[in-house]
Amino acid sequence: MTNLDIRDATANDLDAIAEVAIATGQDEEWSGADPAYIGHLLAHGRVVVAERHGKVTGFGATRRIGDGPDAVTMLCDLFVDPGAHGRGAGNAMLATLWQDTPRRMTFSSLHAHALPLYTRSGLDAWWPLLYLGGDVRALHLPSGWTVSEARPDEVAESERRWTGVDRAADHAAWAARPGGRSVLAARDGAVVAAAAVAGTGPEYGIVHMAVEPGAGPHAARDNAARDAVVAVLASLDPPGGRARVCLPAPHAATRALLSAGWRSDSMDVFMATDPGLLDPRRSVPSPALA
Repeated sequence: MTNLDIRDATANDLDAIAEVAIATGQDEEWSGADPAYIGHLLAHGRVVVAERHGKVTGFGATRRIGDGPDAVTMLCDLFVDPGAHGRGAGNAMLATLWQDTPRRMTFSSLHAHALPLYTRSGLDAWWPLLYLGGDVRALHLPSGWTVSEARPDEVAESERRWTGVDRAADHAAWAARPGGRSVLAARDGAVVAAAAVAGTGPEYGIVHMAVEPGAGPHAARDNAARDAVVAVLASLDPPGGRARVCLPAPHAATRALLSAGWRSDSMDVFMATDPGLLDPRRSVPSPALA
């Protein structure tokens, strides 16, 4: 860690942070490579950089979620340039950010070398998310299902009724984005799923999906969740026919999508000192609000 400096980032570090993010394999329009994303965290969270001999070799970011005793500090990113990995930057940034008492973190395959840092800090993996991409033209609307355009408030109301989570502002933000829209999926005429769809160019996908919990055996509910995902994806007709979806793993839709030729391109594993902090029913901020 000789000559290693950990300091709070400024707007002057955006280009250097983007270089680190791209070096780790991130898309140029996503996460740390997106100046708007880092700018949002600078304004609403904390961003630190690891600097050695005047060169930024890593960055980490946290954001406070909630207020009062239920507030949680979330580690949004922890990335180190592969050429500098193993020289203490990851440990030093994590130790600095730990001063903010982060109680939950995200781990991505893009920075797999950070996993030992998390586990040594006493974190447990929980609630993995799988990212799948494929051709929507290979999917067919399941029998008895229809998908229709909806207002963001209609989607939010369905989700609130089924889950108790109010994401009205979130759905409105996604619908306002380029390619964003809200949809309701019905089975035999009854609405049983609500989702936000977003994307531009050849890549579209489901951002949020809520499924009516229903009654009966778990298998029936799993089948409904699977068919709802496939139905919404099959209703998309973007240029090129490509789509991307993020699903909790395991998910009933995964087998159907893999059978249709879809492939996983990455996975996030949420990690926490207390798994209860990552209850999927909790409302958490979305990148759409950035």
